[in-house]
Amino acid sequence: MKHVVKLLLTAAVIAATATAARADGAKIAVIGGKADDPFFAKIKKGIDDAAMVVKAHGGAVNYLQLQTYDNIGGDAANLIRTAIAQHASVIAAPDWVADSEDEAYKAATAAGIPVMLYNAGGGDKAKELGAINYIGNEEYPAGLAGGAYFASHGSKNVICVNTVPGAGNLEARCKGISDGIAKSGGKSTQLPLPASSFGNPTAVAEAIKATLLKDASIDGVATISAGDADSAANGIQQAGRTSKVKLGTFDMNETNLERIKEGTQLFAIDQQPWLQGFLAVSLSDGFVNYGLKTATPTILTGPGIVDASNIDATIAGAKAGYR
Repeated sequence: MKHVVKLLLTAAVIAATATAARADGAKIAVIGGKADDPFFAKIKKGIDDAAMVVKAHGGAVNYLQLQTYDNIGGDAANLIRTAIAQHASVIAAPDWVADSEDEAYKAATAAGIPVMLYNAGGGDKAKELGAINYIGNEEYPAGLAGGAYFASHGSKNVICVNTVPGAGNLEARCKGISDGIAKSGGKSTQLPLPASSFGNPTAVAEAIKATLLKDASIDGVATISAGDADSAANGIQQAGRTSKVKLGTFDMNETNLERIKEGTQLFAIDQQPWLQGFLAVSLSDGFVNYGLKTATPTILTGPGIVDASNIDATIAGAKAGYR
């Protein structure tokens, strides 16, 4: 009974917050990655585009960004607490490392601030935390799709390069690759690199080159980001294995897409980051101001395989800043 009363009181506080927001416009706090991270640049474009809707309703969006990825979970939790201290109307954030971030999410809810999960966490975590929605990819199924795609194109031994080991969404990607290729008799092992390697193309390329030179049976490389795929392409080339090692990645940039078109990269797994940022902000604004909520709490923006069959349309979207 006490648990029911607590839930009712929390709902009442959140409703009161929403009523206040209708008068002044929503103050939406969005926690996200570094501004110079090409993936989060697409999410930020979606956030900025949706911010025009928020502004039209009298509100504002405050983007709180990580400065590094060395302590991703703890730093994200601190940003959530910053948003609480700033009396945000709603907080939208990825749940990268649940053990570090979930207490901060619970603190937001206790303060009467609704939360929106996007990019990382998943539908089950959103339900557990009482979030409005989860918007993004389900990482493990995306990995399964990637592993199966490698297998269908002849790969038997794939390494999954993880430059942010410990981040739950990225661990799930590599686990999915491993399980997906295993269904066809192949294998995949994770190559974890120090978090300081993230954004260091030379370090990533050298690590991949060294691994390929040690094991001639490796015939596939999966990376957890588009930038790492660029580094992997260099490492594969430096090892003299371009014709023998297939490259696939989660997420994509224009260089990745050009390699797919040229035939030197097999595929990319797209999760539509612009859409994640746009929906996280616009749905938060609608919920706080008008009580709007989707019937389906989990909104999946991926995975989708980008390969030679759909590369031209994808390149067109990338040039416009949406893919």
